[in-house]
Amino acid sequence: MTTLDIPDFALVVLIGASGSGKSTFAARHFAPTEVISSDHCRALVVDDETDQSISGDAFELVKAIADKRLKHRRLTVIDATNVRPADRKGWIELARRWHALPVAIVLDPGVDTCFSRNKARADRDFGIGVVQRMSSEIRRGLGGLQREGFRQVWKLASEAEIDAAAVERKPLWTDKRHDQGPFDIVGDIHGCADELQDLLAALGYVVAWGETSGERSVVVTPPAGRKAVFVGDLVDRGPNSPDVLRIVMSMVAAGTAYCVQGNHERKFGRWLEGRKVTIAHGLQQTIDQYDGTDRGFRAALPAFLDDLRSHVWLDGGRLAVAHAGLKAEMIGRGSGAVREFALYGETTGEIDEFGLPVRADWAAGYRGETAVVYGHTPMPEAQWVNNTLCIDTGCVFGGKLTALRWPEKALVEVPARQVWCEPMRPLRPVGGDRSSQAAADDLLDMEDVSGRRWIDTTLRGRVVVAEENASAAIEVMSRFALAPQWLAYLPPTMSPVETSARDGWLERPEEAFAHYRERGVAEVVCEEKHMGSRAVIALCRTAEAAKARFDAADGETGAIWTRTGRGFFAATATTEALLARLRAAVEAAGLWDELSTDWLLLDAEIMPWSAKAGALIDAQYAPVAASSRAGLSAAAEALSRAAAHGAPVAELLAKVSDRAGRADLYAKAWAPYVWPVSGVDDLKVAPFHLLASEGRVWFDQDHAWHMGLAERLAATGDLVVAPTRWRVVPLADAAACAEAVAWWEALTGAGGEGMVVKPRDFVARGAKGLLQPALKVRGREYLRIIYGPEYDAPEHLERLRVRGLGGKRNLALREFALGHEALKRFVERAPLRRVHECVFAVLAMESEPIDPRL
Repeated sequence: MTTLDIPDFALVVLIGASGSGKSTFAARHFAPTEVISSDHCRALVVDDETDQSISGDAFELVKAIADKRLKHRRLTVIDATNVRPADRKGWIELARRWHALPVAIVLDPGVDTCFSRNKARADRDFGIGVVQRMSSEIRRGLGGLQREGFRQVWKLASEAEIDAAAVERKPLWTDKRHDQGPFDIVGDIHGCADELQDLLAALGYVVAWGETSGERSVVVTPPAGRKAVFVGDLVDRGPNSPDVLRIVMSMVAAGTAYCVQGNHERKFGRWLEGRKVTIAHGLQQTIDQYDGTDRGFRAALPAFLDDLRSHVWLDGGRLAVAHAGLKAEMIGRGSGAVREFALYGETTGEIDEFGLPVRADWAAGYRGETAVVYGHTPMPEAQWVNNTLCIDTGCVFGGKLTALRWPEKALVEVPARQVWCEPMRPLRPVGGDRSSQAAADDLLDMEDVSGRRWIDTTLRGRVVVAEENASAAIEVMSRFALAPQWLAYLPPTMSPVETSARDGWLERPEEAFAHYRERGVAEVVCEEKHMGSRAVIALCRTAEAAKARFDAADGETGAIWTRTGRGFFAATATTEALLARLRAAVEAAGLWDELSTDWLLLDAEIMPWSAKAGALIDAQYAPVAASSRAGLSAAAEALSRAAAHGAPVAELLAKVSDRAGRADLYAKAWAPYVWPVSGVDDLKVAPFHLLASEGRVWFDQDHAWHMGLAERLAATGDLVVAPTRWRVVPLADAAACAEAVAWWEALTGAGGEGMVVKPRDFVARGAKGLLQPALKVRGREYLRIIYGPEYDAPEHLERLRVRGLGGKRNLALREFALGHEALKRFVERAPLRRVHECVFAVLAMESEPIDPRL
């Protein structure tokens, strides 16, 4: 029996004359979805497998399917004759495009066997000459298959050999996904053996030197369960490359480490093989140190260097380690292009002022789910960029030797003992004085937010964003929104309470209490609803903190934005003046130190309403009030005169007078929310949520905690910070519920907008999943602004009672989950595009066709 050991990711090209048994072989050894048959594709195109006239279209379909399978890293089998080199050339090119190993399996049972099989099939009775020509062509090209580019060539030369063959799939050499670690990934060492031992000790490894058969040896004992991964460049420039190699070789042999090939190992290996190489960049030091080593070390070294791979793919596919980096489409794949990129990265073709090639910033465009950890390019500090991390921190140049603990993502560093080699160019970060991630985020790609989107959230699973909604949001974001690095959050919409059945009312608190009580909520928090404009406030302790965390422009100490992501104030001076007052309140309350942060994200209401809605009042509400008053007043006066002359208009006069009274109430409804603003002293800010701070999203604290924090800010004495009245209501306590209702009636009776009812837990769940984060209960006169002067007339109120809340509530839950996800990603220092994806989705959903009055 012949066992064909093929890679589990490969493009397998079957080669054989008609009748050689390719389809039977493929069906026996591969899954139906893995096999792409030219005959089947002919049938898909014209319902006839034998119609050779459409072979061109059929093979286009074969290639298209194979292209998509290889793109998604799926083994693919091409079932066609493939007898000529020209037929096979396209498959080699396709395999190279997706870094798949091309494998040829030649089936040659003999001309007579093929002829007899074809003769038995009515659709293939085309004579022995066709089979003879095919077989001759295959045999002529057999010796050149590897030169064509096939990495493996298997030939089964008889019917018996074909029948007895077995196919066994083997993972690629780079595929170690079964190994889930944990790992300690060590950056470029460059012969710094002492620093390597310092770092291993800091990581908990025990290094013991000794002698074996009179030769220097070492045993490294790792912490229980852990394994090291070395990113390459073990040698050159430093003082003791042999000891570095001894340590790494010992650990790899013991199965306690992986090591990938660095460009310096490749060059040293070529020198050992006697190849012509340029002695530069520290290779001479390694050669000199090698000359003094013992025989056993010298004998084992070539095989070790030759066995090093381009990268390792670990932890279920969540981690990849390569020397100079790896693009997403290269991970877990094998080709010459993969190896070259892993060794050298990518350059722009330019030369810098030091005579060195300018490296392309491939990490800035990385979009993969797999974290890539690499070295090669020395940096002053290790910084995550788009789920990639360079941990070459220039030890040999006097920097430090760095390791990444995985999956903890914790960095462990030891300083260089001295400068062992002067760098040809100074160590400098990609972003200059900005973080590397900030530099990578300079330009957001519309492809990351356009089209139909699926966003996975912690609170509500997958949230879908429709393509048409995304299109609507693009214009707002591109034309009106604040700089995206500030936009870590947009607040969700809020659903109103169920419609009240009580005469003369549209909304009342009793329905909110019933809503949560029926879903198992024990306590709710009732908060005064200020009639202002919703705002998110990014408040930084200093301009330096704003620069470091938000990549702010010079002089900026924060930002304030609306629910649609627009800057709240037109004037930067107003924003900064208000931020200064809020910063002083946070300082006075002691929150910077208490929360161990230099920045806060606050959810707040800014008053007066007219500060943001002045144009709306002047252009929409005030004209309605003025025209209603004028028209109804004139009508009432005319009817009164008619009544004085005995006309039967009493009923109509009463109706017009009632309408005039409602119009008068409408004109007065927004008066408590409007006052002139000439400066910051005329503004009021009522914070009610602490959204996030350094290292923390505060959704795990209940609403009573958040309101307590807001009270502390209001108690600092700055009149700009307005208090919010609130109370906790146990829903099983009828008296407490009644008191809360009376409180709401008093608030709204005095001109207040209403209140917001929330489960005490910030994130509340019921039997059917996530509950509404809040329900608003608005007062009669505020609803008059929303629905119009005569909304509470009996005939209109009945119509409004049938309003549907399902769409609004579903929207509120999705936006709440997206807001939380955006904050979580921001706090975890995810790339801006990942944060912006969630924020953009909230804005996109606001374009859904839902009654804006709800």
